[in-house]
Amino acid sequence: MAFTLTGCGAGSGSGNDVTLKLVAADYGSGEANTSQKYWDDLAAAFEKKNPGISVEVDVRSWKDVDRDVAEMVANDQAPDMAQIGAYADFAAEDRLYRTDELLPIPTQANFLPLLNQAGEVDRVQYGMPFAASTRLLFFNKKLFADAGLQPPKTWEDIRAAAAKLKADGVTYPFALPLGTEESQAETMMWMLSGGGGYRDAVNSEYDIDSAANVETFTWLRDKLVKPGLTGPTAPGHLDRQAAFEAFTKGEVGMLNGHPTLMEVAEKAGVDFGMVPLPSPDGAATSSMGVADWMMAFKQNGHREEIGRFLQFVYRDENVLAFSDAYDILPVTVTASTEMESDAKHSKLKPFLEELPTSELYPVGKTSWAKVSKSVKANIGKAVTENGDPEAVLSGIAKEAAEAEAAEAATSAK
Repeated sequence: MAFTLTGCGAGSGSGNDVTLKLVAADYGSGEANTSQKYWDDLAAAFEKKNPGISVEVDVRSWKDVDRDVAEMVANDQAPDMAQIGAYADFAAEDRLYRTDELLPIPTQANFLPLLNQAGEVDRVQYGMPFAASTRLLFFNKKLFADAGLQPPKTWEDIRAAAAKLKADGVTYPFALPLGTEESQAETMMWMLSGGGGYRDAVNSEYDIDSAANVETFTWLRDKLVKPGLTGPTAPGHLDRQAAFEAFTKGEVGMLNGHPTLMEVAEKAGVDFGMVPLPSPDGAATSSMGVADWMMAFKQNGHREEIGRFLQFVYRDENVLAFSDAYDILPVTVTASTEMESDAKHSKLKPFLEELPTSELYPVGKTSWAKVSKSVKANIGKAVTENGDPEAVLSGIAKEAAEAEAAEAATSAK
């Protein structure tokens, strides 16, 4: 990995004898490629050119890191920085520095516009995008060829292909991970492909139990789950990681995946193809984009030193080094342009092409963390044999409305 060294940054403090603490999520699949090595190398390179500033990085599993940071903050032990999945609740509590307090204008302006906007609460940016991805439908080329199938373009194509794969003895014709690990993502992908989403397109308010969303999950229940086309594990008990592992073993015909799955599947010798998630009639729909966030806490008062380190983090060489290591999409305009023009990243091009027009989680809503938790806990019930999609979605919508009302009441105090 190549790192660019800089001693310049936001502010002019001396930075003497300051130790910055960063809690970050692990993008690796094990000890061999843990993100800890990336951050240790990056911190060492930064410290070499910035005497008096040390950076300690604590990398934690995605299953734990958001909860752990929330507990640290609640116990008045906030780190200087956190690289996690959500920022808005901390911003609403006035715990974060604004982005313009940390980064110079050229660095701020270099974030992809979609991600810049998603990092705002009440039109003020607190969340700095750190990593991004989009999702595509992966399919096993060998299983499809053996069954005489073509890549699906419509929902009916998915159903028909899954039925043929089941008849051929494929364990998971269509893997549908609606378990607690990341079902908020699978849910959003299907909502968007069905013409719905978490939010109303007009006013961006929650619209979780819309007619389109109810119709989508009714179709999943009746056309994929009830006929046994989603495999031996009930969708509500299937996590993303388990579905990915099954794909690398050749046990899955189709599933929705992100760029990291490419590398894992290639190493396992799986020949796969990728297409946008089909819609009911084959027409193009919005794809789902995901961004993870960097944020800086005010508690320890290290604004200038944090700004200096973050300007270093967002140099193109460092952004691309992380993207290369984990098949993640870069979050800056210049790094994205460089990646798109580099032939070695050709397999990422379909994901890069989807990102500018994709739709992200409603991370700017301070209630999103609670809503996401409700989706994870409940959405699998919508597609069980006797599940009631309308009732389940209405229940989640009710919790979303209550979370919004609670946040509004807190803000009014």
